Amino acid sequence: MAEHERQHIRVAVIGSGFGGLGAAVRLRREGITDFVVLERADSVGGTWRDNTYPGCACDVPSYLYSFSFAPNPAWPRSFSGQPHIRAYMEHVTDTFGLRPHLRFNSEVQQLRWDAERLHWEVTTSGGDYTADVVVSAAGPLADPRVPEVPGLDSFPGRVFHSARWDHDYDLRGKRVAVIGTGASAIQIVPGIQPEVSRLTLFQRTPPWVLPRFDRPVSAAERWLHTRLPATAALRRGVLWGIRELQVSNFTRHPERMRVVEKLALSHLHKAVKDPVLRARLTPGYRLGCKRILLSSDYYPALARPNVDLVASELAEVRGSTLVAADGTEAEADAIVFGTGFRVTDLPIAQRVTGVDGRTLAEAWKDGMAALRGTSAAGFPNFLTVIGPNTALGNSSMILIIESQLNYLADFMRQLDTLGGKAALDARPSAVNAWNRHVQRRMERTVWSTGCRSWYLDANGRNTTVWPGTTAEFRRGTRQVDLAEYQVLRPPRAPRRAVPATAAEAAR
Repeated sequence: MAEHERQHIRVAVIGSGFGGLGAAVRLRREGITDFVVLERADSVGGTWRDNTYPGCACDVPSYLYSFSFAPNPAWPRSFSGQPHIRAYMEHVTDTFGLRPHLRFNSEVQQLRWDAERLHWEVTTSGGDYTADVVVSAAGPLADPRVPEVPGLDSFPGRVFHSARWDHDYDLRGKRVAVIGTGASAIQIVPGIQPEVSRLTLFQRTPPWVLPRFDRPVSAAERWLHTRLPATAALRRGVLWGIRELQVSNFTRHPERMRVVEKLALSHLHKAVKDPVLRARLTPGYRLGCKRILLSSDYYPALARPNVDLVASELAEVRGSTLVAADGTEAEADAIVFGTGFRVTDLPIAQRVTGVDGRTLAEAWKDGMAALRGTSAAGFPNFLTVIGPNTALGNSSMILIIESQLNYLADFMRQLDTLGGKAALDARPSAVNAWNRHVQRRMERTVWSTGCRSWYLDANGRNTTVWPGTTAEFRRGTRQVDLAEYQVLRPPRAPRRAVPATAAEAAR
């Protein structure tokens, strides 16, 4: 498309999940209104719009899973379900006047850096733009990962991923196979177990599961938090503080997890009386190495007579027969994949082309790395919200997002201070130094004790989790250090020689 046909904007934000909406709010609070939020779907919400499976809920307490600048005193439960979280995000959108900035049905197809004009060319399914700055908040939990299983294409029944739930298919009376035992699967199993005729769960690795102490938030509590907002802030602060105190168990003293393991095993023993089933559900790795799951109804559902646990991963599909790696066979009318997302090989990275013609995916082929989890070398004025090594194992991602929004705000201020046309490109030395620091700290963590998890990339490196407290991350992203960046300016046009005399000019 010709340059004149592209609308120019100062900032393009990709995605309207918590990261994208947070970025939009922060930009407006900084006085920046020349921006758009590019969303491939037809509404806001990100992963909380896409995941609508039975039982979908958050495993972070409600009062910690919300923006600090947009408290919600009316959460109905201590752990909120998907409908309430999505409603909260719609509320944030309206409260902060974000609707005029939203561009729905606009999937980003290509981002290409123009080194001459120092801006990004943004191509989407809903229109094309140029942007001085791009904020990618596409999120790691956006694109489902479905394993390549031999024979899956020949399965005669229905197949879908947990994040693309088929609500037109009635599971009642059906034989259903659930593949995976992650955070979604442990909610789906008890959600559908009462209505299916037979449920077969394929488990590659048993997860550690702790009780989920969920309860309704009383009317008195909601009244108090509405009338006295400081009480809600105090509640949030206590929840945050408890989780900050737990971080050392994950990052420096994994052996302390044995105490929590006893609680998890007690939870398992109370719910599952069958010693054979209990043995299959007992993890053989340190608690915390994989994501710790919260559920009070997962184990009871597995103990029901219409549920079979296959302690092996799905290896092959032969018609309507599912075959596990250990040879176990099961018949199914439907297959539900609870196999997670493309976290360490983000699809958006394949669509971003930087200064040297390389895509972000190519730059990250040996592992994701970004300065302070935000800026990748060779991709000027491109910031990632929930970037490499920013995920958390025990607390709310909203805390990380807000820290990165602080960094975004200062990034924009620095560009203003530089004046004129300018761009900031993270120095490779700064990215490498930050990454070495993170990976060095990772060596002592519970995530490096030997289990197989979605935190690890194809090379076995943990490029996903932040190995510290949220307070540490906030200090590290409070402001932009210009010494860590190269300041780019437009290339100078070649100077034309000026004729010395009118006669020379006429020649």
